[in-house]
Amino acid sequence: MPDVDAPEWSVSRWFNAGADGGPSLRSLRGRVVFLHAFQMLCPACVQHAVPQSLKVAAAFADTDLAVVGLHTVFEHHHAMGPEALAVYLHENRIGYPVGVDAHRGDDPAAHPLPLTMQAYAMQGTPTLCLVDRRGRLRLQRFGLLDDLRLGAQIASLLAEP
Repeated sequence: MPDVDAPEWSVSRWFNAGADGGPSLRSLRGRVVFLHAFQMLCPACVQHAVPQSLKVAAAFADTDLAVVGLHTVFEHHHAMGPEALAVYLHENRIGYPVGVDAHRGDDPAAHPLPLTMQAYAMQGTPTLCLVDRRGRLRLQRFGLLDDLRLGAQIASLLAEP
């Protein structure tokens, strides 16, 4: 993947983000960012990607890696609203910041693809993105990535000045 500036996220609501709102790519400049795009009713997300993101958060807790979740809903909007997401995050002990990918207009069904999903040209969920310290998108992967390969990619980015 060529080094391109990562698009800023369009988030309508943040969870686990504290009183100052949620993080932006601009506010995370200087840190490596692991962005994990998921849907709580996506089987691959529930079985693999969410557990992997929790492992990444634990394994790199003592580094300057920022782990951020993006709940990017493009189907079954009525079943995956913010209230249900709050329960999901609590039940799965997800403590890193999670943003709700914003939609254009008031009716998600009228414009089913969320804005950040469009900006990154994501093919679906799960999608993981790695952004380097300068804000460049260095990896975007739809589907699953082996834990060891992901860990090596993250370690390599953390080692860069």
